[in-house]
Amino acid sequence: MLIGHRNALADVHASVHLPRMARNIRLTLAYDGTRYAGWQVQRDRVSVQSTVEASIEALTGERVSLLSAGRTDAGVHALGQVVNFFTESTIPPDKWQPALQTRLPHDIVVRDSQEVPADFHATYGAKLKRYRYVIHESRIENPFIRPFAWRQNGPLDVDAMQNAADLLVGTHDFRSFESHWPNTDTSVRTMFEARLTRASGWNVWGAAPVSADPGADADYIVFEIVGDGFLYNMVRSIVGTLVCVGRRAWTLAQFQHAFQALDRNVAGETAPAQGLFLVSVTY
Repeated sequence: MLIGHRNALADVHASVHLPRMARNIRLTLAYDGTRYAGWQVQRDRVSVQSTVEASIEALTGERVSLLSAGRTDAGVHALGQVVNFFTESTIPPDKWQPALQTRLPHDIVVRDSQEVPADFHATYGAKLKRYRYVIHESRIENPFIRPFAWRQNGPLDVDAMQNAADLLVGTHDFRSFESHWPNTDTSVRTMFEARLTRASGWNVWGAAPVSADPGADADYIVFEIVGDGFLYNMVRSIVGTLVCVGRRAWTLAQFQHAFQALDRNVAGETAPAQGLFLVSVTY
């Protein structure tokens, strides 16, 4: 969560020159991030944000700037990315979803559209975010799973990983898991859940936590984490470090040391982007 976001919220809305009778539209988006350079608009690269903004302009003739719950990195997916924008269009709230969908590529989906009060802000209003990271334990690469999970060739000790993940719950300085520190005023965040589950599959479309499945074919390990805010590459850095424990290359004490060192160079690798999903945002 951004420090001083309540005051910033007032400043942002004061600085936005809203047209008369502008309406605030909220969209919930799902996307496969494989072929995008991340959420945020980037020069000479295709992003999810620029693609959705272009579809809105094609529909309404208006150029809008989307406000988002979070800026997912290149290759990261979303099930419940929340955005909002202001428009003079008279399109009914529930018609934005089908109207935009016809103008979007197949890998970006509008799950929901609604009109919200003028003071709703997708970035500053977010209270909690849920992220999911999927690991696939398999000797053989599965071409249908590869874009959505990180393959591990050998077995991982999920119980040991969970013992390490338990240390993340609470209010802590997560500087050891932030790439290119400092990116924000503070690296202190509060985590409310950090849970690993072994399962034979998961509902890719679902926001509900994955249920445990101890069966013989339970070759997926799903990490769910809920917090009030996340740093740049934080979840992927945590997962990469947890995998060190799961491989039995690190002990719990080594994980704790890396966490408390407040030094990214001490923690483990950054897990690849394709296993990460922004699942949901709470307002």
